[in-house]
Amino acid sequence: MRTNDANKLLANRSCRSCVWGVKLPGEKIGEYKSQISSEWSFESDGGIEKLYRRWKFKNFNEAKAFVDKISELAEAEGHHPDITFSYDYVEIVLYTHKAGGLAEEDFILAAKIDKIL
Repeated sequence: MRTNDANKLLANRSCRSCVWGVKLPGEKIGEYKSQISSEWSFESDGGIEKLYRRWKFKNFNEAKAFVDKISELAEAEGHHPDITFSYDYVEIVLYTHKAGGLAEEDFILAAKIDKIL
């Protein structure tokens, strides 16, 4: 995980201060991608760009505890990821429905999630 100053700045910002639903241009996506963990990857779903990350855990209780922390963070930020989890893994997909792809708030939330573990 990258812990550079840029990531810390992004992680200290709030999704609530974003101009909601504004799709980021390609150069901004590249800039923000460099400010979050390299474990995040891009995926395209029907032409919609999304951030994706998967974590492995020892058991269901650890996975659920992580999901609970992310749920609290998402509520506090007013931005909610798609979360899938099972016995020993958690998958998170971030994108902004209104923007039809990636927006600033997705990268802010990714940076904040990076700080949880």
